[in-house]
Formats: sequence, C-alpha cells, structure tokens
Amino acid sequence: MTITSLDKDVDRLTLTLVADFAAPVERVWQLWADPRRLERWWGPPTYPATVEKHELSPGGDVTYFMTGPDGERYRGWWRVTSVEAPTSLEFTDGFADQDGVPSTTMPTMAVRVRLGEHGVGTRMEMRSVFDSAAEMEQLADMGMVEGLRQAAGQMDALLAD
Repeated sequence: MTITSLDKDVDRLTLTLVADFAAPVERVWQLWADPRRLERWWGPPTYPATVEKHELSPGGDVTYFMTGPDGERYRGWWRVTSVEAPTSLEFTDGFADQDGVPSTTMPTMAVRVRLGEHGVGTRMEMRSVFDSAAEMEQLADMGMVEGLRQAAGQMDALLAD
C-alpha cells in the first residue's frame, strides 16, 4: 500500500492517514461499502474483523468484532453520520462490551473518509478526531496508530483481486 502519510497531530487532536491506490474511486469505495470486503482489512492482520451489522446510511450502525491471536473478541461500533457514495463517509467510532453495548468508559472518535481521483488512481484521506489529548494518547498507547497502518496496509491486496 502506498501510505503517503500517517500524521498524529496532538494540537489538533487528529490522526490522519493519507493513502494512494492504483484503482478507481468506486473500487476503493467498495472496501468500505461491502461488509465482506470491509472485514478483510478493517482489523490488523493479527486481529481480523468480523462485521455483524452494516447499515451504511446516515443514522445507520455498523457493528463488528476483532478476534485476537488468543481468540478473545474485541467489539466495536460505528454510528454513521454522513454518506455520499462513492466519495465520502463520516461516522463516530467506538468500543463495545462483550454483548455489543457501546462502552461509556472508552473514548470515541469522529472519523471522516474522503476518496478522490488522484493521478491515475484514488487518494484516500481518513481523519480521526478525538475529544481530548488524553483520549488520543490512551488510544495511541493501545496501539491504534500502528494498528491503523497495518489494517490499511491490507487494502492494496484486496484491490488487486
């Protein structure tokens, strides 16, 4: 994968991944819009994702879990706030307990994904915005930055299929 940049900006409370793909926008969009394709890259390779619910429309929910090397499941959710297929997606991303109930003790983040033509392919910008520096650091300490790099690093292979 061509990750152009992965920038953590504590002053702006953002983590921004920029990646370029040798594929058209619509094909990259399908990696978000198709739950079977999403689960093939959303988790890092050692924590593969399983998407349980996938309502990619404003007000819709996406629920999933990642299975760790020890077999333990880590649940998460999205609340979709905006969709403009095939170029834009916004959602709140959070953690859930083992029953899938959103956690009230773990941070959430606002995520904005933009896809646009770039050269002969597509540029994807994925920006996560945190509520505080402490929450940003908490998730970074849990491995979010490297996990995002590893997860997104799987997208090229899916686009080559």
